[in-house]
Amino acid sequence: MPTSPLAPAETGASAADTRPSLTVLSGFWPAATYAVARTLLAADPSLLLIRHDLADVHRGSVHRVVRDGAGILEDERVALAHGCVSCTLREDVLPTLARLARAQPGRGLLLMLPEVVEPEAVAAACARCPVDGTPITELLRIDSYTTVVDIEHLLDGLASTDDLKSLGIQAADNDDRALADVVVRQIEYADTLVLWGESREGAYDSERLGVLLARIAPWAVQVRVDGDVVDARELTRRLRDTGRHRPETPAVLARGLEGHVLGVHEPQPDCGVVSVLFRARRPFHPDRLHDVLEDVNAEVLRSRGHLWLASQPETVIAWDFAGGGLSLGSLGQWLVAVPDDRWDDASTHRQLAATLDWDPYYGDRQQHLVFVGLDLDPARLRRMLGACLLTDAELADGEEVWRTYRDPFAGCFPPTTPDTRTKGDAPA
Repeated sequence: MPTSPLAPAETGASAADTRPSLTVLSGFWPAATYAVARTLLAADPSLLLIRHDLADVHRGSVHRVVRDGAGILEDERVALAHGCVSCTLREDVLPTLARLARAQPGRGLLLMLPEVVEPEAVAAACARCPVDGTPITELLRIDSYTTVVDIEHLLDGLASTDDLKSLGIQAADNDDRALADVVVRQIEYADTLVLWGESREGAYDSERLGVLLARIAPWAVQVRVDGDVVDARELTRRLRDTGRHRPETPAVLARGLEGHVLGVHEPQPDCGVVSVLFRARRPFHPDRLHDVLEDVNAEVLRSRGHLWLASQPETVIAWDFAGGGLSLGSLGQWLVAVPDDRWDDASTHRQLAATLDWDPYYGDRQQHLVFVGLDLDPARLRRMLGACLLTDAELADGEEVWRTYRDPFAGCFPPTTPDTRTKGDAPA
């Protein structure tokens, strides 16, 4: 099983930390995710498993079940003031975790998320929503964010063009997310990926999908599990008390801005999987970039990162492609466009990354994109993107002329502060 050299070493939990440990378990395929949860319960019957069913969240209630290895301890329907994932996390999930941590401090906690909930939403709630005035991290130790991937259905999920509403599984009335968006965000936020089962195409395809996951999330540890024969103790050793979670890790689209690895450059196919990292200092011409958006992602399963347009030189633009759809949005301002006395609005990591890679002319502005797919042509991809960069003659014209370019993206990225979204607000 391929394991990225970027994946963290097994650190384990500190023996001096007596807070109950929490493992957050997510995955778009509930049967596989619940199978992992049951296996962990079998190895440690004292483990407390917390699950929430969101089937009635639109009608203002959720179904909460807490159990251990001996059976069900709580089975309740909880009324919510507002029917959405954010209020579920704030009004029931976090208070339940806090109550269990206080009442039974010697027992580990396993939170199994509904299939449409992204782990980053939980991380954001833990960071911002205290329980009775107490931060949740004072009551428990978040050990790992683990995502379970059903190998048999992975490619279907990544390539799907369906949205949650069309499938009837949206998390709120205004939830416009695509299925593929949820799948990639669950994979990318995880520090640990459990590869459950085998591909129906055989061992080679299972290996290929492992490589694909290593390219999409090179920072995650992979744990392979045969769905037919599972060693519960070994799986527990690999998944619990690992100390892998790093709360300072930024949202995936802002990783490059914060000095973290955004992706790996592996242009030579490995089991057919190619990963292309595109970096450049020059800005994109807005019209030329707009003309190639469809072609540049034609063979891509996932692409992400940030860029800058000549016509909007102050704005960091997020690039987010999955499931056949590309989203562009604002990540705030480049620090080169911000007065020195406002640099403190950005995170320390952001300031450090910008300083270390500062260019006398461009400042911290640069293109930083990664493309992952099967049988990609890296040379063609780089040629297309390279042709969108400003030429020497265009560069010489300067910013005042750049701002006059025809811009199909005009008005799409309202001005924001430097650190907006760099900490990662997960959609709820």
